[in-house]
Amino acid sequence: MINEMEIKKQICEVGKRIYNRNMVAANDGNISVKLNDNEFLCTPTGVSKGFMTPEYICKVDAKGNVIQANKGFKPSSEIKMHMRVYEKRPDVGAVVHAHPTFATSFAIAGIPLTQPIMPEAVISLGCVPIAEYGTPSTMEIPDNLEKYLPYFDAVLLENHGALTWSTDLLAAYHKMESVEFYAELLYKSKMLGGPKEFDKENIKKLYQIRQKFGMPGKHPANICLNKGGENCHNCGGNCGGHADYSNMPGYEYNFGDSCSCGSSNVDEAMIAEIVKKVIAGMK
Repeated sequence: MINEMEIKKQICEVGKRIYNRNMVAANDGNISVKLNDNEFLCTPTGVSKGFMTPEYICKVDAKGNVIQANKGFKPSSEIKMHMRVYEKRPDVGAVVHAHPTFATSFAIAGIPLTQPIMPEAVISLGCVPIAEYGTPSTMEIPDNLEKYLPYFDAVLLENHGALTWSTDLLAAYHKMESVEFYAELLYKSKMLGGPKEFDKENIKKLYQIRQKFGMPGKHPANICLNKGGENCHNCGGNCGGHADYSNMPGYEYNFGDSCSCGSSNVDEAMIAEIVKKVIAGMK
């Protein structure tokens, strides 16, 4: 088992990575790791994530109260949303919050990342909805985030940034990379006339690959409540607005024809070849 000092070093390394990759500026962003049900390590408030050393890292309990912090450091004011993720997702071991430029631009524009344009994104990331805006450092963000937690593994925060979580710190960080890469490709493909999306049958095949490999997390998010049970990847974001999640548990898979988005025809041989490479990378 990795000791606390090693985990603190990993948090600092991930902080450097998100800073160097232009996912945060100045003192933006925060990172946390679960040690056990009542102990969590987290980044402090008011420091650049690109210049942290292990003594910067704080320890808090499940309520966000300080257990240990060196003089001059206190936990991030955003620790509340991290704690809500851990509370509702016991499978989660780490959370990363950042402001990656492309993904945050989609969050500001109010556009969720739901278009199926890459096998890797459909298999490993899933749909990325937008959690409604909340005032930073308040309970508004975790309260608005909560309804998405049982069904997704990453969210955009409206007019704010992105939040990702996974089984461990490296996986949570990689998910943030994936969100930003997906957003950048989607943005650039729109500049070139619009992306060609996978049709519903090819999406179904990609979902089956994910299920076969038993990958962690809650994706695939099987439904988009704005389309009466149609999965998010099939509606391509055309449902618009924020979903009503009040009846979500009752929905099942639906690969019917009710979706109004226009999916393009895709070369299945090409998809098969790409998927082989994806599978090879998972081994």
